[in-house]
Amino acid sequence: MPAINNLAKRIIPCLDVKNGRVVKGTHFRELRDAGNPVELGKVYSDLGADELVFLDITATLENRKTFCELVESIAKKINIPFTVGGGISCLEDIRILLTAGADKVSICSSAVQNPDLVSQAAQYFGSQCIVISIDAKRKNNGWNVYIKGGSEETDIDAIVFAKQMARLGAGELLVNSLDRDGTKQGFDIALLKTICDTVNIPVIASSGAGNMQDFLDVFQKAKVDAALGASVFHYKEIGLKELKLFLFEHNVPIRL
Repeated sequence: MPAINNLAKRIIPCLDVKNGRVVKGTHFRELRDAGNPVELGKVYSDLGADELVFLDITATLENRKTFCELVESIAKKINIPFTVGGGISCLEDIRILLTAGADKVSICSSAVQNPDLVSQAAQYFGSQCIVISIDAKRKNNGWNVYIKGGSEETDIDAIVFAKQMARLGAGELLVNSLDRDGTKQGFDIALLKTICDTVNIPVIASSGAGNMQDFLDVFQKAKVDAALGASVFHYKEIGLKELKLFLFEHNVPIRL
């Protein structure tokens, strides 16, 4: 029988949204159109995705808020939990998105610039709906945190930051490897395993998925709680049902 307990690993399609369309590129550049976010979200929901993530990838750079209307449209169409991120900078932004129908919000740049927002949000809305997105890139023997859609480096160590976010009340961490984004060369196992070994909250692996083995590797080697994919799902390089069956056959606890 398929796993039905809380320890089941999650498969999460990620939809990067720009100007109301799903896009995907490499290292956040050379973006290609991948479809309508509401329609694509509905397809993934019907195919058995455990959750969805919608990221308004230019909201912070363009200094604007995530499109609330889009969130409302998504909430009407799908019946699985979904997370929304992009341009979130205050408690009111979070309230608006949760009220519009999002189950969780993903905070990236603002968590770096204003860590108090994380503790306030966790206290006000509950840790379960606060996801901290960490954009990390290898530097020397570690990883540094980047902000503003991966365009600006900070001097903050990603592992130290992950630990801080967990302590402040984040419900889970979405870890993006800027070195692997869009490359399809596999997840950054070293980065993810180090963070998983450091925090006691769920970790979502992001960036680098190229085939089904990559998903198996990240669950077995890094011990993440969930794995996220984008272009491999958008362009039908990996089928969601096939992936879940593959993982189940390799003894990964997964909901079929």
